[in-house]
Formats: sequence, structure tokens, C-alpha cells
Amino acid sequence: MIHDFCIIGGGIVGLATARALLDRQPGASLILLEKESGLGHHQTGHNSGVIHSGIYYQPGSLKARLCRDGAARTKEFCREHGIAFEDRGKLIVATRADEIPRLDALYARAGENGIRATLMSQAEIAEREPAIAGLKAIFVPDAAIVDYRQVLDALAREITAKGAEIHYGAAPQAIRERSDTVEIALPGGTVQARRLVACAGLQSDRVAQMAGLQIRHRIVPFRGEYWRLRTQRAGVAHSMIYPVPEPGLPFLGVHLTPMIDGSMTVGPNAMLGLAREGYPKLSVDLRDLGAMLAFPGFWRAIAANIRPGLDELGNSLFKRRYLAACQRYCPSLELADLTPMAPGIRAQAVGAGGEMLHDFLFLDTDRMLHVCNAPSPAATSALPIGDMIAGRLLDG
Repeated sequence: MIHDFCIIGGGIVGLATARALLDRQPGASLILLEKESGLGHHQTGHNSGVIHSGIYYQPGSLKARLCRDGAARTKEFCREHGIAFEDRGKLIVATRADEIPRLDALYARAGENGIRATLMSQAEIAEREPAIAGLKAIFVPDAAIVDYRQVLDALAREITAKGAEIHYGAAPQAIRERSDTVEIALPGGTVQARRLVACAGLQSDRVAQMAGLQIRHRIVPFRGEYWRLRTQRAGVAHSMIYPVPEPGLPFLGVHLTPMIDGSMTVGPNAMLGLAREGYPKLSVDLRDLGAMLAFPGFWRAIAANIRPGLDELGNSLFKRRYLAACQRYCPSLELADLTPMAPGIRAQAVGAGGEMLHDFLFLDTDRMLHVCNAPSPAATSALPIGDMIAGRLLDG
């Protein structure tokens, strides 16, 4: 059988793309291949559960537009499917005088991006969040929290109801583009489809190379290490509490995030990973490590980010140092408040020149489209990303 569409990757972007394709072409034959035993085993299942507003992103960028649209559509999708979400709002806090100009620039960016935001004084911060200390802050009321696994499960139910097949344990071994089909070799046989979309996340560069694409970037894994606050401190803040992000880095800093289950997390940091899918601490995958060390862009990125890299290493090695990063804006936290929590791993695309790619990267051929970089906030933006991919695939 030749399917109309094949999607590689069972994360939220892959399922949102399947939904968009089946909405555009009802009755089409679609097969989704996931190498794991279930959906969302990697980035989708290990994120902080935030529906981002889009305040951080360059005005006019694809990232800014997709995030703003995605936030509204994610909330609409949750209402339709009875999935709980909460508009807790986000407080971005400047704790040092040198951060205030960057905070003011973020506030100006919010206006350019059409994001509702309010500046707050030190006294107003204390009034809204008594346990939070800061000199000045931005409050973004539309930022929300959700369990993205529930969103993923609802998407899976939708696409299977529309006829999609989801195959697990289906890691591609080879991909060959023909004149009229794409052939995907699997351990148990071959799948043929007229169009292929690869949403392979942490393995996206390898899948692109397997399909014969010439790429100039590589995926470098960054471990996001979290702590969960003990139950007695889970109400230390009502809103999400974020520091002012460091310029030039794609990471937002260690933040406090209330979760939809009533818990509160602290993190993540951004520690260089030595395994793309190695979640236990000190995990090493020799294949992943060798590929990273052989890529010149990796060394250029390291050279350009030595200071923040050492900071993240210190936070990873020393719990007290991690705590100190949180105490800048939440001084009442204590070492005993931090309890262990599973980490996440971010697929960070790095260019040949060492630049960390901040926006989405798509590569396509006549019959394939590869999502080579889907950075945060990809979960927030998944529904409009899916629509965009479907449009690009079907309309050119």
C-alpha cells in the first residue's frame, strides 16, 4: 500500500502536522512512525508545561508569530477537549540594576509583538507575589500552564478517528526519495508514501542525512535539569517567575513554574548533554559524543559561550549553587525545599559557524519536508506549525 502521507516522530509537532494534513485532505491515508513504545517520550513529555505568550522573540520572526497564534489555539483546543489549563501569568523579574535596561527592552518588544504586558515596581512585585524579590518586573497575564501529554493524547485520538495509523517501535533504517514516492525502510519492512514529513526532534539531523539532505547544522543536546519544590512550598508563588534572560542565549534561565497538578518546579538549567536520549545524570552515548566532537560548529559554539557554560556546569554539580540562582528572586527558598525530578533534553540546532539557531528551520525536497529545528516554544506553537507544514507541503 502507498500512503498519501508518512510522518516520522510522535511528538506534539508530528501529531499536530498529522491533524493539519487530515483536515486539509479528509480521507487521506496517513501513517505516523514513532521509534519508541509510546508518544511524547522525549521533548514533548519532558517540558515545563508552559503555554508561552511570545514576549521574548524577535518581532516579525516566525517564532514570534507562531507562538502568539499557538498560545490562543492551544487554549481553544484545551477547551474543546476538556483539558485543564490555567492562566497564571508570567512575572519576569530584574534583580540587579544592570538587568533593568534589558527588562525595559523586553517590555518594548512585548508591544511590538502584540503581547499584553504591564511593568511593575518593586512594591507592586511584593504586592502580587509576596515571596518574590525584584527591583522591577514585567507581568504577562496570558501565559498559562497545561499538561502537554494530555494535549498529545487528545491529538492522537483525533487523528486516529480520522483514519491515521500510528506505528510504534518503527525507527527508520533508510529513506529513499523516488520520483513518485518516498520509501522508508523499517526493521519489519518498508513503508511507501507520496509525501514524507520528518519531525524527529533530537534525531532530526540524522533523519535528514539518512534521507540524503545536505545539512550545515547539527543537533547538540542540552540537559534541562529540574528540581521540584517540596509539597509545603508548592504555593510559594502563584505566577510563573522568570529571571531576565541572558542576551544571545536561547535559554530563559532557571525559573519557578507552577504545574497543573499542583506542584511547583524549579529550573531548568541548560547543561551540555553527552547523550541525546540519556536522561540519568552522567549519561554518555559514544555515538552522540563522537558526532558532537567531530562537528567544528560545536567547538565554535563552546568557545563563544565559555562563561555561561561554566555557570551551568557549576549549577549542575552543586545543588547549593543552583539554589543561589533561585534565591536571587525567591530568597526564602532553602536547600531542603529542592527535591529530585526527572530532567529533559533539548534538541539545540547549532550551525557550522557555531551559532545557536534560534528560529525554526525547515528543509524540503520535492516529496519531503524535514523539521530540522523546532525550538521552544514548539509545544505552544504546535498547532500553527502543523498548519504551516501542511500548507508548505501541499501548496509549495
